[in-house]
Amino acid sequence: MIGEGIHSSNQRRHTYVQDEVPVGFFTDPTICIGCKACEVACKEWNNVPADEISWSGNSYDNTHALGASTWRHVLFLEQPQQRGPQVAGKMGNDGEDPFRWLFLSDVCKHCEVAGCLESCPTGAIVRTETEAVFVQNDVCNGCGYCVVSCPFGVIDRRDAKLPDKGGAFKCTFCYDRQSSGLTPACAKVCPTESIRFGPLKNIREEAAKRTEEVRAQGYADAQLYDPTETSVRGIHAMFLLLGKPEHFRLPPRPEVPTIYLTAAYLSMVATAFVAAAFVLCVFLFMT
Repeated sequence: MIGEGIHSSNQRRHTYVQDEVPVGFFTDPTICIGCKACEVACKEWNNVPADEISWSGNSYDNTHALGASTWRHVLFLEQPQQRGPQVAGKMGNDGEDPFRWLFLSDVCKHCEVAGCLESCPTGAIVRTETEAVFVQNDVCNGCGYCVVSCPFGVIDRRDAKLPDKGGAFKCTFCYDRQSSGLTPACAKVCPTESIRFGPLKNIREEAAKRTEEVRAQGYADAQLYDPTETSVRGIHAMFLLLGKPEHFRLPPRPEVPTIYLTAAYLSMVATAFVAAAFVLCVFLFMT
């Protein structure tokens, strides 16, 4: 946490890759200041190409969403409601005018059951020693199956204007940095440590504790986003949310597409059976 200096899990060296320790992120928007240092550090370290700068109209957000050239995205969220125990001031004769401005640094969730990994036909997407989901660009054939299989809309293919066009890209969890005992670039530079990094077990405990702390401070709508009850079976990048997941462009119940395969196979078999029965009936009628 802040105040621990070099002893913070965001700063000290580690051997998680060598020891095969599952790791995770916890992002806390209640202490995020929207500086976008995480976005810049991610691009600089991973040599991610620049986005086309255009004003979205959504507060001061100009990177829009996660994609092939945006592996970290700071969402700017303006809401006409109270922020926890905030006392809203009066605006003219209209009474109180509550307002809250939230920032959330979004990233690939590195799902326990990853739709992108399950759908990849070439084996380009793999699990690392820390259970992160990693895309091998030199093996990717650009088919795009992973893009439609991600329940969070994270992974995407680069267009013709960018290097390595056609390939699928997303957050690598700074696998190269972790292999050298370093913290991912985004967590390393976060000035308020709203992005926390460490062993997954510790991160989950810290996230649950922080959520309870925030609720006790008057944030009744605070909740931990880690959908363990759905088919993704939990994520390695969890978030403290103030309000509904939909407000933060997160699905309330993310599901991997493969859960629908059984029903699809049964439908296919049933259709084949009906078609065969129909052909048999026609044959018998004609004879």
